[in-house]
Amino acid sequence: MSAGMPLASVKSQIFESVLGFLPDWVQITVLALIVLAVVASWVVKIKRRIAYRRAVRDGRPIHAAARYGQGGGADHLGAYAPQATGPAPQPSGADFLGAHAPRPRRGEGGSA
Repeated sequence: MSAGMPLASVKSQIFESVLGFLPDWVQITVLALIVLAVVASWVVKIKRRIAYRRAVRDGRPIHAAARYGQGGGADHLGAYAPQATGPAPQPSGADFLGAHAPRPRRGEGGSA
């Protein structure tokens, strides 16, 4: 084995071995579909970027989930996003232990 040749990843080896069993016309079709999917995703991404820039330039309001390069999680939930709770703090740590929480010792009154 030559030290100058990098080893192929496991994924590419599996991909090549699966395609190796297929006829040539199927191999070419599969590779063409993969290339087409990549190019189509680039086209969609560029179209969205252009639409965003036009909206910003024209001063139109932009939905929070439609901002270029942002949006995810609850931004895409819309009306199904969880509602904000009131100012009551959520319990954490020993608050969840309840009656099983350790009791303070006699000498630990909290004063310094």
